Amino acid sequence: MIGYYAHHHGVGHITRSDAIARSMSEPVTVLSSRTRPPGHAAAEWLSLPLDVDDSTDAVAQDSSAGGVLHWAPHGVDGLTERMAIIAEWVARERPRAVVVDVSVEVAMFLRLMGVRVIVMAIPGERNDPIHNLAYRAATRIVAPWSREVYDPAWLRPFAEKTTYAGSISRFAERERVGAHADPTVVVLGAAGGTALTRDLVDSWSAVDARFEFRALGVAGGDWVDDVWPVLCSAALVVTHAGQNAVADVAASGAPAIVVPQARPFGEQSATAAALARGPFAEVLDSWPSVARWHTTANRAREIGGRGWSALRTEGAPARAARAIELAAPRTVRQ
Repeated sequence: MIGYYAHHHGVGHITRSDAIARSMSEPVTVLSSRTRPPGHAAAEWLSLPLDVDDSTDAVAQDSSAGGVLHWAPHGVDGLTERMAIIAEWVARERPRAVVVDVSVEVAMFLRLMGVRVIVMAIPGERNDPIHNLAYRAATRIVAPWSREVYDPAWLRPFAEKTTYAGSISRFAERERVGAHADPTVVVLGAAGGTALTRDLVDSWSAVDARFEFRALGVAGGDWVDDVWPVLCSAALVVTHAGQNAVADVAASGAPAIVVPQARPFGEQSATAAALARGPFAEVLDSWPSVARWHTTANRAREIGGRGWSALRTEGAPARAARAIELAAPRTVRQ
């Protein structure tokens, strides 16, 4: 059995765990503080308490443990309880390996228990000693992107144990439908926070009668249970630079405008910079103003979706699953 720790910030880690679990040849147990979404492919779900409380003072409680870790404050019951739950689960289930997506603290805790750890790499500036500690301790590292598109210097020292799986989309194995024939601009919000507003989307719509505008995941916008047909048929997609959103748009082949949002360690900025270096999308530093909308939209449509294949979305979940399974050889207990 394989474990998969999925961080609770946003929905990207959980979404990726589902895509990979569907490609695994054995059961996967997800460990997370997020609620299990309907239809998730995990065989089991281990709920963890949050590692914060309302009274946590990060400075007073030495949350970095003297600069050794990212988050290990004193006196937070949820942190103590979640580590105890993980330890009890490991002792009971004896997982062959655990994927950590992502937490340096959980990765090191599991490694200290003698568990093989597969660390999911994340874009951004990860050359600090704390991230380096997790990469050094990992049995395997899975980078959920194409090395042709993004080849960060900080990951190169670990090249021998890194698998560049390609951008992992939940739609990787689905057939494209729609051929981007609808006169629709699809605007994707972000669960982890965004500066995008429905008023700004409405302002674009007011000056561009060529398209119908659909805001998904934006406050006051629409909700659809299955966004795949919408992406496949859209004339243009406007999105943040989160890994899952970019992978989904790439899988659909849609022309796109990509705008990175503020994230720790410059995660989305790094992804956007990588995309800006190739023929993938129109990449901006901020959401386009009304005055810039027509020029930006026209540039994105000229670029089209022809370059997205370099992100290697097709087969990416299966490549990640294979790397995980190979990093966790089966043993025969006496």
